[in-house]
Amino acid sequence: MLGNVELVIDAKAQLGEGPSWDREQQVLYWVDIEGKKLNIFDPSSGKNREIPVDQRVGAVVPRNFGGAIAAMENGFYTLDLETGETRPIIDPEEGITENRFNDGKCDPEGRFWAGTMSYNGIPENGALYCLDRDMNVEKKVDHVSTSNGLAWSPDNRFMYFIDTPTKQVVRYEFDQDTGTIKNPAIVVEIPDGEGKPDGMTIDTEGNLWIAHWGGSKISVWNPDKGERLRTIPVPALNVTSCTFGGKEMNELYITTASVGMEEEDLRKYPSAGGLFKVETEVTGAPSYPFKG
Repeated sequence: MLGNVELVIDAKAQLGEGPSWDREQQVLYWVDIEGKKLNIFDPSSGKNREIPVDQRVGAVVPRNFGGAIAAMENGFYTLDLETGETRPIIDPEEGITENRFNDGKCDPEGRFWAGTMSYNGIPENGALYCLDRDMNVEKKVDHVSTSNGLAWSPDNRFMYFIDTPTKQVVRYEFDQDTGTIKNPAIVVEIPDGEGKPDGMTIDTEGNLWIAHWGGSKISVWNPDKGERLRTIPVPALNVTSCTFGGKEMNELYITTASVGMEEEDLRKYPSAGGLFKVETEVTGAPSYPFKG
């Protein structure tokens, strides 16, 4: 049985996103994209540390020998978790000033996948990129409108990807050794009237947990059958992403946003922009660190 969805931090984040669980440190990394900050939440103390950065930050992943890697407005950066100092690695969209990086995470081999989107909603102006362990970057998917959720199947045979406006989850055959993806197929379609799919994670049974922007919920799907298994209401209009964490990997952490909401919606959802958590009866796949 699911526990109750609880508000962990009433953060009032403008655009909370990108949760990533560090199993070694037992802390949760998450970002406020528009607030230009990385958060590190320690469940054992209940404290949330904010690290301001100098530009919008779409996703942050811990690095296997310390520090972190960030996908930001102007490309990939290293990030010092003590000082907040950023140093550029590479900008695969140098000269495309109307785009920024959005969601991202590492695959099981420690490569960092992250994609871009237009500030102004220009369709198909972004792409999905992969930063490998040698700090080289490769474009993996082109003509992306809003690059968002990523997940890898428990057997590492497949990668799942969300381009939000399509309202679909696409599954690619994934080569773990090379990072090659091929043969895209639509496996989930979000029905009209339920918001749009944003970030997502996967459990150890291979089911996808999808955040609904504008839909106030997480939905759980069996991608092999395209079948919805359950819906988890979340007391925020714009649910942005989720990841599993905790010592038993059975706690689902959920990020939300408050940006652009009407006064009526802010009254209805006073905890918008908060970090939420719900205990589940399943265990989640881990978040992987960057191995470069």
